[in-house]
Amino acid sequence: MLFDVWAPTARTVTLHLPPAPGIPMAHSPTHRGWWQAEAPARSGTRYGFALDGGPVLPDPRSRRRPDGPEGLSAVVDHDAYTWRHPWRGLPLPGAVLYELHIGTFTAEGTFEAASEHLGHLAELGITHVELMPVCPFPGTHGWGYDGVALWAVHEPYGGPDGLKAFVDAAHGHGLGVVLDVVHNHLGPWGNQLPAFGPYFTDRHQTPWGAAVNLDAPGSDEVRAHLIGSALAFLRDYHLDGLRLDAVHALADNRAEHFLAQLSEAVDTLAAHTGRPLFLIAESELNDPRTTAPRSANGHGMHAQWNDDFHHALHTALTGETHGYYADFAHAPLAALAKTLTGAFFHDGTYSSFRGRSHGRPVRRPGAAQTPAHRFLAYAQTHDQIGNRALGDRLSALASPGLLACAAALVLLAPGTPMLFMGEEWGARTPWQYFTDHQDAALAEAVRQGRRREFARHGWDADDIPDPQDPATRGRSCLDWDEPSETPHARLLDWHRTLLGIRHAHPVLAHLPLGEADVRYAEGDSNRWLLLRNGPLYIAVNLSADGTARVPLPTAQPAPLAAWDSETRVVEGALRLPPESAAVLR
Repeated sequence: MLFDVWAPTARTVTLHLPPAPGIPMAHSPTHRGWWQAEAPARSGTRYGFALDGGPVLPDPRSRRRPDGPEGLSAVVDHDAYTWRHPWRGLPLPGAVLYELHIGTFTAEGTFEAASEHLGHLAELGITHVELMPVCPFPGTHGWGYDGVALWAVHEPYGGPDGLKAFVDAAHGHGLGVVLDVVHNHLGPWGNQLPAFGPYFTDRHQTPWGAAVNLDAPGSDEVRAHLIGSALAFLRDYHLDGLRLDAVHALADNRAEHFLAQLSEAVDTLAAHTGRPLFLIAESELNDPRTTAPRSANGHGMHAQWNDDFHHALHTALTGETHGYYADFAHAPLAALAKTLTGAFFHDGTYSSFRGRSHGRPVRRPGAAQTPAHRFLAYAQTHDQIGNRALGDRLSALASPGLLACAAALVLLAPGTPMLFMGEEWGARTPWQYFTDHQDAALAEAVRQGRRREFARHGWDADDIPDPQDPATRGRSCLDWDEPSETPHARLLDWHRTLLGIRHAHPVLAHLPLGEADVRYAEGDSNRWLLLRNGPLYIAVNLSADGTARVPLPTAQPAPLAAWDSETRVVEGALRLPPESAAVLR
């Protein structure tokens, strides 16, 4: 078997396959800075590399780290897995995503346990599961955003074969699988990449320290490392797409942005495999270039998360005004209307949170139409829940009726809808920030840092959950008894109904941004919104008191669903009870 590694500044590199003696490696005759050696090995064989006589380190491109982030690498034979379900893929247009964290989706916290609930998602009307990061990270339980081995899979979840079995089972239920990957930083514990080469650069600083090297000397190989890991997950694990974490933190001044290079590579792989593959970016820049085609000098992302929609909807439902919600709280229904028709609320407008103008409009006069499906719509995500002090969900802040309104706007709005796990039944379990750092000093630094962060916002330090306490993760696990209980069962049925309506109207997947029309009333006691999206009208009454009279532009609309049985169409208007929603055709 050929072993190779990029170590451009090393004088000697030795391959170690314990307990056998080390094998000196030779310079690659074709790839500058690469070393290679032949050695007998099979799937599961442990190995590592020693640079200049130093300690044995795991392979930066480890396909497996069976002993944790700091342990040796292990050989993986991807061809040894027998796939049970042929899969031709599912495209992004028409998708309904479901963000899922393997470690808290079930109490067991494994791929195998999560697979037992895939039937629930298929019946609900989900098309794609979006897994939070699964690369190896410290300990057993964590969010996954401090991973250090970008080609490998977290062993406590089930390792490489566990992920394959999960994807295979999902495909058997007709579900695609998207994976959240982190290219903007690596975790602070177990990161051995700097020993091998210039994977990081001081040219740029990020919230995590030195930036991943995308534009300094040596960046060709660093880019190849990241792109190679992305393609490996799509190819070897039969994934359908990737979600790219915080791409605004990818510091890159080269003429071709890393994202454009990555999207071209993914499009090429899609053409080779015959499966639709896509990339979804998380970006706070509100920059249309993120999703603009490469042919239009964009980055070619196939979609992006749209936090502006979330912020407008959240303020409309809860009345919260702190932090970044302040910009949306002055007139939340007006803000919501703007995001429903133009995606970004901040499209060059002044942001008081940032102290400057922010964003650019997606729609410009004379420009080509932008498909609405390129922008994800959601009421809850892991960030928007877990980064709250107590990890409280929307269900802790809003009534079941308001949750029904949120569901109607998310699932039938322009764009690609996404739910966070448990949202479909209004889960009462929080989703809190938890870690399992093995380094005591790092664990204490994280614990105290989180307490200081929320103390600045008036919280008592003792009220902030300890990330290292196993009970914090335990509280965050879904309670699978809830879906059959009151009021959760009714909310679950409502979500099924809404998704049934969405799938019955496939035209919604192909409408351009700006095609929708929004009307609303925003007063102290009169707070309703009417969205026309394609052939559908979605009406919500967010007032706690008083039935809203919502004028209907259509003379004879056909009612499709109503949260409250007292909903009526009378004399060209919809009479909508408080905190309720209705859908008409």
